[in-house]
Amino acid sequence: MTYQTTFNPFDMAQQQLDEAAEVLQLDPAVHQLLRQPLRELHVTLPVKMDDGSTRIFQGFRIQYNDARGPGKGGIRYHVAETVDTVRALAAWMTWKTALLDLPLGGAKGGIICDPKALSPGELERLSRAYIRQVGRILGLEKDVPAPDVYTTPQIMAWMADEFAFQQGYNAFGMITGKPLALGGSAGRGDATARGGLFCLREAGKALNLELPGATAAIQGYGNAGSFAHKLGKEMLGLKVVAVSDSRGGIYQPDGLDYEQVYAHKAGTGSVVNFPGAQNITNEALLELDVTVLIPAALENVIHEGNAADIKATFIIELANGPTSPAADRILHERGAYVIPDFLCNAGGVTVSYFEMVQNAYNYYWEESVVHERLDAKMTRAFWQVHQLATEKKVHNRLAAYLLAVSRVAEAVRLRGWA
Repeated sequence: MTYQTTFNPFDMAQQQLDEAAEVLQLDPAVHQLLRQPLRELHVTLPVKMDDGSTRIFQGFRIQYNDARGPGKGGIRYHVAETVDTVRALAAWMTWKTALLDLPLGGAKGGIICDPKALSPGELERLSRAYIRQVGRILGLEKDVPAPDVYTTPQIMAWMADEFAFQQGYNAFGMITGKPLALGGSAGRGDATARGGLFCLREAGKALNLELPGATAAIQGYGNAGSFAHKLGKEMLGLKVVAVSDSRGGIYQPDGLDYEQVYAHKAGTGSVVNFPGAQNITNEALLELDVTVLIPAALENVIHEGNAADIKATFIIELANGPTSPAADRILHERGAYVIPDFLCNAGGVTVSYFEMVQNAYNYYWEESVVHERLDAKMTRAFWQVHQLATEKKVHNRLAAYLLAVSRVAEAVRLRGWA
């Protein structure tokens, strides 16, 4: 079935908020305040290219809500970036930090560019140009960025260095996801996937389902998706039978070896044409008959046009916004167990928060300590959502929204904003 629609992720984020606000009977002024970002900065970035020409790029930083603490959220480099995508992601970051009970707000940034077409020198100059424009609203007490789509620890290092020049001193806590040599945290690299798998482990307990040997399919093979493949086997004994990236997917019912698939992608640029596996489309991967489906790519891949064909028992949302509101209802009626994005992928921001804490008092934890504290945070949040969903007889995303929105609304009221 072909499904076509004009998709606006910020409209989706607002619909999700509206549904929670109705259930919570939220004060109308608080509701209206929470529907929009508190502030936005749009910037124009002139960058000298390797050939001597100057190109002009557009960028954004959206600070959605900081009632509970400084803004927190990644910076994306994407050729199809839009301000509404960044607004939606900043909103989801607001709910994510509240749901995990972190003393932070929500923010997001982005630059419209094709990072794959830029040289390392051009990427560095673009990254520094962004901080020259946006750095005035950043800082440990204001707003702390992090890596996101097509940004890396090296890019975070360039940004931290540019900010240090602006301030006249090192302030490594102004950004997270940095290399360890510049104040990064142990355990940050795989934190998003690890946090999601902690949630899946608890979901198995909640539904009394054994996970060792269970089949899994992963859409998206970037940081989160590839680590989900690796850790899914190591932590839970999952048998990953399908993975995909932007060029397509592969399927092998006997299971795919992480090391071999990762090496193939590193060598060819894609998982497609992996020896011994069948090539499949991203769309077909979503509809495979597996126990665990892990969307780890982009927004709106599960929608009302394909939700009825999703066969997985567990849907583990490592991507942001992969499931539309209409699809949520279809999946809930079918009995699928969805672990919503702003719970499932909150491991990244949680360890980013741990990095902020370590930067603030200049003492760094062992990786085992990071894993232990991440496990505690994710497990606690999972059971709060599961229990509320069971009590209210609603799907997990709505339950997560009820918890998160009520916490932000309380902070807004206590501060006298509405």
